[in-house]
Amino acid sequence: MIRLLATCVFLVIAARHAGAQTPATRPRQPDSTRIKAQRAAEDERLRNDWAYLEKFGSVNARLPAPAAGEDRVIFMGNSIFEVWARSFGSMFSGKPYINRGIGGQTTPQMLVRFRQDVIALKPKVVVILAGTNDIAGNTGPSTLEMIENNIASMSELAKANGIRVVLASVLPVYVYPWRPSVRQPAQKVVALNSWIRDYARRNGHVYLDYHSAMADQRQGMRGDLSGDGVHPNEAGYKILAPLTLAAIQEALRE
Repeated sequence: MIRLLATCVFLVIAARHAGAQTPATRPRQPDSTRIKAQRAAEDERLRNDWAYLEKFGSVNARLPAPAAGEDRVIFMGNSIFEVWARSFGSMFSGKPYINRGIGGQTTPQMLVRFRQDVIALKPKVVVILAGTNDIAGNTGPSTLEMIENNIASMSELAKANGIRVVLASVLPVYVYPWRPSVRQPAQKVVALNSWIRDYARRNGHVYLDYHSAMADQRQGMRGDLSGDGVHPNEAGYKILAPLTLAAIQEALRE
C-alpha cells in the first residue's frame, strides 16, 4: 500500500513537472486564426478607407487653430515619421510640430488625405517624406514618374494655400524586408531623390537631404542607424533631427 501510494505521488509530481516544461520545450505556434482575422480587418479598411482618413479625422477636428505667431509644422509621411512622433517631445521640445505619418502609406494615399491632414490644419510649413513605399509596391506597381507627380501635386496644393514646403529625400534602402523581390531599390531611391532635389530648387522649396547622412557604400542604410535597413533607430533619428530643424528654419525665413 505504501509502495503504491509513493508511486502515485511520483506520477503526479512528474506530470506536473512535464506540464510546467511544455511551454519551454514546445514553442507556441502562430495563431493562424488571429493572423487571418487581422489581415481580413486590414483588407476591409483598405476597401472602406483606402487613404486612412479615419486615423486622424477626429483628432484633427479637436485641434485648435494655430495661435498668433505660432510656427506650426506638419510632418506628412509614412512609418518613418509615425514612429518618430514618439520622440518629438524630447527631440523637438516646445515646438508646435504635428505628426501625420501613417505606416505603409504611398504617395497617392497621402495625396488623398493632404487637404484633411495638412491644409485644414493651417501650418506655416509642411515637411513631406514620401516615396519609399511606392518603390516597395505597397499599393501596387508604381513608376518613378507616378511618384514624382504625386509629390508635385502635394507641393502645389501646399503652395497654393500659403504653406511653405520642405521636401525630404527618401532614406536609403538596399532591400525591403517585407518585399525582397523588389529589384535595385537603392538605385531607384537615388534617382527619385535627384528629381526631388531638382524639383525643390526649381520651385522655391527647401530640399532636406536625409539620404547623404544615412547611406552606406552600397547606398543602403548604415547598419548602425537602423535595425531593419529601412527605419531609423534612435541613433538614426538623432541624425535626422538637426537636419530637419535647419530645413524648417530655412523655410520659415523664406
